[in-house]
Amino acid sequence: MLAKVTSCAVVGLEGALVGVEVDISSGLPAFTIVGLPDTAVQEARERVRSAIRNSGCTFPSKRITVNLAPADLRKEGPAYDLPIAIGILLSTEQVVADVSNTLFLGELSLDGSLRHTQGILPMVALARDKGMSTVVVPAADAREASLIEGISILPLENLSQLVLHLHGESVIAPVDPAMEEQEAAPVSHGIDLSHIKGQEHAKRALEVAAAGGHNILMSGPPGSGKTLLARALPAILPAMTIDEALDVTRIYSVSGLLPSDTPLIRQRPFRSPHYTISNAGLVGGGHFPRPGEISLSHRGVLFLDEFPEFGHTVLEVLRQPLEDKLVTISRAQGSVTFPANFMLVGAMNPCPCGYYGDSAKPCTCTPGTVARYQKRISGPLLDRIDIFIEVARVEYEKLSDDTAGESSERVRERVERGRLVQRQRFNGSKLACNAEMSVVEVKQFCKVEPAAQTLLRAAMKQLTLSARGFHRILKLSRTIADLDGADLIQVNHVAEALQYRPRGLV
Repeated sequence: MLAKVTSCAVVGLEGALVGVEVDISSGLPAFTIVGLPDTAVQEARERVRSAIRNSGCTFPSKRITVNLAPADLRKEGPAYDLPIAIGILLSTEQVVADVSNTLFLGELSLDGSLRHTQGILPMVALARDKGMSTVVVPAADAREASLIEGISILPLENLSQLVLHLHGESVIAPVDPAMEEQEAAPVSHGIDLSHIKGQEHAKRALEVAAAGGHNILMSGPPGSGKTLLARALPAILPAMTIDEALDVTRIYSVSGLLPSDTPLIRQRPFRSPHYTISNAGLVGGGHFPRPGEISLSHRGVLFLDEFPEFGHTVLEVLRQPLEDKLVTISRAQGSVTFPANFMLVGAMNPCPCGYYGDSAKPCTCTPGTVARYQKRISGPLLDRIDIFIEVARVEYEKLSDDTAGESSERVRERVERGRLVQRQRFNGSKLACNAEMSVVEVKQFCKVEPAAQTLLRAAMKQLTLSARGFHRILKLSRTIADLDGADLIQVNHVAEALQYRPRGLV
């Protein structure tokens, strides 16, 4: 007898429906899976056989053929265990039910229990979009699946529970939507700015960067607080909207990094890869492409400590994602596009010994060594960074001062007000902050008063700004004006934006 069950695959960050066809015929006992399965899917034969037997059902001693359609789509992972098992039970008429409008997902243990499965969120979203009414998922993934509204989610502990449900003997209750409780969930923040002594200029730069989503590079001697400042940035970033949170959660779900107790990620990501990372680790890749660090930083922060120590090609692959806010990975099987809308935060020493330009400790590097070290960061990449900050050594008087600085909460309030102005400005478009503006939006929204125009003209000549650099100055000035509550970009806003241009870097 032939039975058909619906499951789902994940391609990039999107789901793709997979039809699981099970045919049982007479002949020598055999269990064959076709339809371009990988090793994990092939091993489902042993898991399904043991799970069915240990769940009180009978595994047929006949010829079993399982087809995963479409046949040209590569199937990977253990999520097909449950639909294959249900297909076998339907084919042997141990279960009689209409499952044509139900999606089955889940990895089976040998005892018939269901284990956590990656990529639940995009697969459930696809099921809803395709008009399906019910999705059966492992109980461990039920809260994640319930973030998608408009579809019934059945949490499953084991296979025997599903058999009783399909027989109508013990009905599984759908889970309640989790979005409401997630909206009220508190968001934890990192290091508070009040704990960082001195560095008021750098704190102001962080505030401007957070308000407009601008990229920032900090340079200074070892121990001056560059890493500490970067790790304090998440505490002043505005809260994510529900759409942004769902985008981030989808990426972490597919990557298998979604915490079991956190179905919806509300904290903006903060990723800090080591400088030995490979190209594929940063931008994503693999035989079947998976998101890299820049996609895991989507809507959050990508912090690159010891910036010049990263490989040249590793840094250069950042150029396109910084402009386009997405990354496309091409393989022989096809291409996959991942979102990569992140804030780049870099920290570097000014030279190999770290003390070039330091007021207290002399530098031991030759001028040629300093120049070669700084040239590890190419001009085109530097041109994509909005804010350059020199983080100087902190003096004893400031370190020993017991006076508390301004808290991250107060700074975040100003950042939130600035972001609110930007959301109202870009209402109806896909833009979320000033840093995302294209040339068209810059011309429309970055109106400059005459005195500021004169300053910009002089800066264009003296700093030899490129067209991209000029537009970045305007976007940065627009953010500073938003923090100041000004509709028109004034001369003091442009002057502050020009202070964030690089000085020591070549």
